[in-house]
Amino acid sequence: MHGTTCRPQLVCFSHLRWDFVYQRPQHLLSRAARDHDVYFIEEPVFEAGATPHLRTSPRPEGVTVVLPVLPTGSEAGMAEALRPLLRRLLPSGPARRTLWYYTPMAVAFSRDIPADVVVYDNMDELTGFLGAPAHLLALEAELFARADLVFTGGMSLYRAKRHRHPSVHAFPSSIDKAHFARARGTVAEPADQRAIPGPRAGFFGVIDERMDVGLLARTAARCPDWQFVMIGPVVKIDPAGLPRQPNIHWLGPKAYRDLPDYIAGWTVGLMPFALNEATRFISPTKTPEFLAAGVPVVSTAITDVVSPYGDKGLVAIAGDDAGLADSLETLRRRPRAPWLAAVDRHLAGMSWDRTWADMQHLMLGVGQATQPKVEAARSTARQVMVGEEAHV
Repeated sequence: MHGTTCRPQLVCFSHLRWDFVYQRPQHLLSRAARDHDVYFIEEPVFEAGATPHLRTSPRPEGVTVVLPVLPTGSEAGMAEALRPLLRRLLPSGPARRTLWYYTPMAVAFSRDIPADVVVYDNMDELTGFLGAPAHLLALEAELFARADLVFTGGMSLYRAKRHRHPSVHAFPSSIDKAHFARARGTVAEPADQRAIPGPRAGFFGVIDERMDVGLLARTAARCPDWQFVMIGPVVKIDPAGLPRQPNIHWLGPKAYRDLPDYIAGWTVGLMPFALNEATRFISPTKTPEFLAAGVPVVSTAITDVVSPYGDKGLVAIAGDDAGLADSLETLRRRPRAPWLAAVDRHLAGMSWDRTWADMQHLMLGVGQATQPKVEAARSTARQVMVGEEAHV
């Protein structure tokens, strides 16, 4: 980008890669791209002998994905290497610039970028995830000091963060109803699922420390007549540790566009989440997605699933493999029509379009009055910069 543009600019810093799993960042930023120049800054990759540079690539959604490439062995000086690259990518000139953070880790190399609005879209409690850096909390505190707005990905996370900033707003997982409702109609059975007999219990999403694989194994052993279809990439855990029973089928990651074709062939949607620090504040996007697809769902007792979905009778909640097994059979036999009517009433007011519109309304309300606060935060940031630099 060079010179001045009349379109506002949104620069997102994410710990997730754009092409990994299509979820909250992709839904929101694709909508932002309708009237913003959107840059999605990913975490860097390290290549032997590389000269530091930014690898940019446009996406059909209108977003420009920016991948920093740094030489192997430069991890300790990452922030120092990234700052001049970002300055060249983002010179002064946009009509209005929003910095949008999914990871506080990016504060270490972006704290000097001028912005009219700073948003922290706190979709997950990253400190509870496997491998979280020790200094993540300090950088999050700095981000809270600089942010004009804080959005949370669920109500439990909102309750945990609302006292840390004067403008915290809950935006739980929403839904692209038309996309997933396609599963309610007649679709072509995907080839790798076609040979799996029914009844089927299915899961889609990232398979990591948030999944209770032991619970899945026990449930599959208790339900030999059921087939368990597991879709998604395996990350941060050893794939060799996944249960390999004959009625558990690991199909790998699938494109977002194809998910309704798989879900249409499932008898029940399964969410066998572990109850641990990584899941304490999650608000699974797949909950409304399963419901929009018209598939009954059973989940472990994740707080943001119990309320509102369990309390309203839209999702069955189970505590162990016996409970999951009972719920599978109950949901298999339950009349669909009354439940589906209640589902549609609940989902009627939900959409990513509405979520983005509400967020944008709050962003447009951030004006010049915020600048003293922002400048004060930058001053504080510079004082801690030296101490934090060694950890990035």
